Amino acid sequence: MTRKAGALIIFVVDASGSMALNRMDAAKGAAISLLSEAYKSRDKICLISFHQDQAEVVVPPTKSIVLTKSRLEGMPCGGGSPLAHALTIAAKVAINEKKVKKDVGKVIVVLVTDGRANIPMCISVGEGFDPVLLPSINGRPTKEFLNEEAISCAKKFRALDVNLLVIDTEDKFVSTGIAREIAMAALGNYYSIDPRDAEAVKQITKKNI
Repeated sequence: MTRKAGALIIFVVDASGSMALNRMDAAKGAAISLLSEAYKSRDKICLISFHQDQAEVVVPPTKSIVLTKSRLEGMPCGGGSPLAHALTIAAKVAINEKKVKKDVGKVIVVLVTDGRANIPMCISVGEGFDPVLLPSINGRPTKEFLNEEAISCAKKFRALDVNLLVIDTEDKFVSTGIAREIAMAALGNYYSIDPRDAEAVKQITKKNI
């Protein structure tokens, strides 16, 4: 049965660390695949990349394959992981689209990450990190503080009528489990994949639309 309103799928892709290129390629493949079928479903995609100090809307909500391909060419990767900022930006995009656009039905945020945040929100918004006032070790935010910040941001999705889908690319031999906790905090769905498996992101996303 054809849906009356198209879905908006917001890919939030961790472009930090050694496996960043794999995650980006997987999300790009999934986005293009979904758009190629959009004439039937009227779905739109959006892609948010996060690395260095901030998250950025690389591809705004669109049905255009041409725009998506052009925006994703040569995407920079590496650096820090501002996970809390990425979740916040995703929530803002979702809220705006649901308010402004009348053709958006279901909104799904697909977070592709290993969950290893290392940039706090204060840095992302340009306020600086105060190691005296905030939990720190050697002048840097503690892992506990960064994890709690990301989980707090994830909890806000509960009130937005937005589905959070977490695709965990973390190495299971050194797992922190934070990606699963983020999914649980948002009452979302959790999947663990091999970061080299580009097809998995596409299939999991389609399954949850």
